Amino acid sequence: MTQATTVRQAVILAGGQGTRLRPYTDTRPKPMIEISGRCIIDHQLDWLAEAGVEDVVVSAGYLAEVLIEHLESTANLRSIRVSTVVEDEPLGRGGGLRYAGARLPDPTAPWFALNGDIWTRFSLTELTRRHVEQEAIATVALARPRLPWGVVDLDESGRINDFVEAPLSPYPINGGVYVFSGEILAELPAKGDHERTTFPQLAARGRLAGHEITGYWRAIDTAKDIREAAVELAEAGAANGKADSVRSVETVSPSTTPAAAESSTAD
Repeated sequence: MTQATTVRQAVILAGGQGTRLRPYTDTRPKPMIEISGRCIIDHQLDWLAEAGVEDVVVSAGYLAEVLIEHLESTANLRSIRVSTVVEDEPLGRGGGLRYAGARLPDPTAPWFALNGDIWTRFSLTELTRRHVEQEAIATVALARPRLPWGVVDLDESGRINDFVEAPLSPYPINGGVYVFSGEILAELPAKGDHERTTFPQLAARGRLAGHEITGYWRAIDTAKDIREAAVELAEAGAANGKADSVRSVETVSPSTTPAAAESSTAD
């Protein structure tokens, strides 16, 4: 990155209850769910550090004391500085971003933001470059997850050509990773969801950009996601001849991500 596109700070939203992940989240917050023996938030912090981020503010909520204890006990394992804030009352995702973003070392400078349930590896350099090129206030990483169903391929006459198991979504979705310019704080709601307020307003003004991810991406929402992510990371590590499958996920593109394991059961 050039100096103009360097991002040194980030926010991780880690306050959700993860109700669909129970009983895993009965005693730990969602970002502490383990995939192949590693917590989601530890993976995210390593990824941010590798991209040059130096300071992270974690916005905690549900079981905040458990998350804070974990981050403090593992602080010596990372070079990145991590601080934690806890909302006095639920502010929503947009309000949470505003609350935590205001507590960054330099709230006027650009910053990354991540949902605390995303397991991904892609180039944050490219995401930031798109943000600068588009002169955006916010740039959204766009993912194409696999559909949970098989689909039918039809020809023009209505005859079935093939059955396709778990194809990629034809439409990109919000991948839960952003880069913001410092002026975003004035745009975010004090309470509420930025996707329903801030983002539509920025889009109408031509100040919201998107960048499609070319690396691995998965939202960890259910027990099925935990199982499938573990399978995908293990297969990625084996394909690359690496014992550490966690480190190899940046080599897995959406087009080559394995479909759901046959042994997985429906939620």
